[in-house]
Amino acid sequence: METIYLTLIGFTLWTLGLGVFLTTYRSILVLLGKKKSNEFPAGIQHGSNFNWRLNRAHLNSLENLPLFLTVVFLTANLGMIDHFVNQAGLVILGARVLQSLTHLTSTNVLAVNIRFTFYMVQIVTYIVLLVRLV
Repeated sequence: METIYLTLIGFTLWTLGLGVFLTTYRSILVLLGKKKSNEFPAGIQHGSNFNWRLNRAHLNSLENLPLFLTVVFLTANLGMIDHFVNQAGLVILGARVLQSLTHLTSTNVLAVNIRFTFYMVQIVTYIVLLVRLV
């Protein structure tokens, strides 16, 4: 199996893992009686800072998964998977995981700048892969 497919699977598993972590975290708060199940409004900061950062890390991954899927789909269907594409998949997955982990750890200026850098690595890599297709 091509590395690009494995990295797409990894990206998907990472996104699912963040979602499972988020729902487990919230479920524990509800089961312990610290929160009610309706105290997690969508799109509005709520709960602890960690809860919100986890929520945003999950949503960031969800928002970017279609980009990765599209790039992989187009590259595969145009028969353009090569060593460069496979390595680019590793870069995208690595930057996504590091972006999420940075998001979970802090919101100070340095952490936000690091997180933004990991995001830009992904965006630039997507652009390079798409430009190679035309």
